[in-house]
Amino acid sequence: MAVRITCVSKPSGDNENPHEAISMLGWTNEETGAKGTSTRLEIYDFIKNKGGNAYVIDRRGNKAYVDARENAHGTKFVQTYADKVWTDNLLALPGC
Repeated sequence: MAVRITCVSKPSGDNENPHEAISMLGWTNEETGAKGTSTRLEIYDFIKNKGGNAYVIDRRGNKAYVDARENAHGTKFVQTYADKVWTDNLLALPGC
């Protein structure tokens, strides 16, 4: 199953702050029309352990895939990549 990430939430509400982890992500399954929100760790698990796929589409229509990552301190998070480069497309999404 693939979902399109449509919005993100951070505790302070400042979605463009790269130093604060995303807490919630809104998504849509474009095949079924199902919509929902999930925690960062739920999306991480969906991608890393359950074989799920997630992506974002920017305002120009470009697709960037979301992958599960961990930082040096063991914090689990998700981040987009496009053309084999890690990007910050999630931070450009509107707040949920």
